[in-house]
Amino acid sequence: MTSLQTFALILFTGLMIVIIRNLSWQALLKDKRQQHVLFGYTALLFFLWIFRAGIYQGLDVHFLWLSALTLTLGFRKALIAGAVALTGITLTGTEQWHMIGVNGLLGVVIPVCVSYVIFMTAFHKIPRNLFVYIFACAFFPGAIVIALKMGLLGGYYLADGLYDWQTVRDNYLILIPLLLFPEGLLNGMTMTLLIVYKPELVYTFHDKFYIDGK
Repeated sequence: MTSLQTFALILFTGLMIVIIRNLSWQALLKDKRQQHVLFGYTALLFFLWIFRAGIYQGLDVHFLWLSALTLTLGFRKALIAGAVALTGITLTGTEQWHMIGVNGLLGVVIPVCVSYVIFMTAFHKIPRNLFVYIFACAFFPGAIVIALKMGLLGGYYLADGLYDWQTVRDNYLILIPLLLFPEGLLNGMTMTLLIVYKPELVYTFHDKFYIDGK
């Protein structure tokens, strides 16, 4: 394990400990619906992340679905669901154990944080309606976070000397434009279906803000 991997593991572990300690576990244990949403989304995320494509180890691509996760579960539960799903795919051998800290920070923590910051910015700075929620809080953040995650992970491989620039560029970074629209569409469609048919399951959606305009 390299020094960057060790540092990332310590930071990721510390952040998750803080999140877990500050989560309202009593409220979660009393609310069966919250439990089902959390466990169900974690399972779906696990299966989604198993399916990936790539030539070199680590330079593979898959959908993130983290913007929709953040909007549905909220900031803390989204981090927990992402961390559990990441641990699951690492246990299956899809990801390597020495990379769990790097993958946790760049593939879970940063995408969830960016998605939540964009949501909060849109909530306070942009007039609230359904289209703003779907596009500004789900579609565009989905595209942004997958580009950010791939860019940061590519930068990590260069900084740690695991791959050279040409390998990272030709086998990883070049794929970013191809994934922007599908990732945005996946997150946007997910939130569209949820707020239409199951709005009570979405933590960040409230009728009084996005429909009544209050």
